[in-house]
Amino acid sequence: MQPLDSLVVGAGQAGLAASYFLRQRGIDHLVLDANPQPGGAWQHRWASLSMRDVHGVADLPGSTAPDGSDEAANLVVPDYFDGYERWHHLPVVRPVHVNRVESEDDLLVVRAGDRVWRTRTLVNATGTWTRPFVPFYPGIASFAGEQLHTAHYPGAEHFRGRRVVVVGGGASAVQLLGELAPVTGTLWVTRRPPVWREELDGAAGLAAVTAVEERVRRGLPPASVVSVTGLALRPQEQEAARLGAYERLPMFERIEADGVRWADGRFEPAGAILWATGFRPAVDHLAPLGLRSPEGGIALVPVRGNVQGATTAVRDPRVQLVGYGPSASTIGASRAGRQAALAVARQLATAAA
Repeated sequence: MQPLDSLVVGAGQAGLAASYFLRQRGIDHLVLDANPQPGGAWQHRWASLSMRDVHGVADLPGSTAPDGSDEAANLVVPDYFDGYERWHHLPVVRPVHVNRVESEDDLLVVRAGDRVWRTRTLVNATGTWTRPFVPFYPGIASFAGEQLHTAHYPGAEHFRGRRVVVVGGGASAVQLLGELAPVTGTLWVTRRPPVWREELDGAAGLAAVTAVEERVRRGLPPASVVSVTGLALRPQEQEAARLGAYERLPMFERIEADGVRWADGRFEPAGAILWATGFRPAVDHLAPLGLRSPEGGIALVPVRGNVQGATTAVRDPRVQLVGYGPSASTIGASRAGRQAALAVARQLATAAA
């Protein structure tokens, strides 16, 4: 098989945007997607998450995203992605789970089980959904109730009659408390006091993304944008607020069979723990390339005047990362897809010179 000019790993928002712009530039490529059907991580979201509840689905390039409605996001967005792939004839191959990417002379070797592709450049768009993070706390294995990460949240009714400890200070914790509190008892626990905001204007949003880009430029692991922007309650969460769901407690010290305990001896009973503790970038398959800096992250080359345009790996310019760091949002992913295609075209031209 002749080497490809480029290969995209992942067919979520970022991967589809990158493929669209690669096709626009006439760059021969494939998109490898681990999912059995279109939709990226959206197809795995909990069924109660409606399009009205999501924080926003940005337009894919050359199209218009579906508006907010009461329909389930895990059906609407995959249908949108499916139509987009077919309308633009994007070369998506699925299901293909990429295990490893290696360097072989001037080429990158992409391995998925016994299948192998060789490519001159790579656009990584694997996101974070497959890497849910659960921190370790003493006694975590002794808990007699149920423990779930938000990636596997089955809906509020599943927890009816059981007091739920929700751990985490991000937007997903706020949203899930909004669903759970009217149904069952809840307790919110975070490592740091949450920072609330009334409204996020353009300047504040840009400052937040810039802060994330600065971390990535220095080779640090990317932080979430919400850690900078703060949290807000939407109308559908007002009932939970009235019930006191957002009166948080600091982090407990240990987990016991039937609840959690603090260093001062305080104990709170619980029948379930919901870990809303975020995700880590799904980039383990890139480990053979040695892209990580001593600080633990993958440093990206900054783009002057475009904080969401940082996609090129400092340690290997053949590799672009979209939906990573400053572009880890639906709108950022689409913008990064354009920048990645431009960087791929430049890399191919340099290699051919």
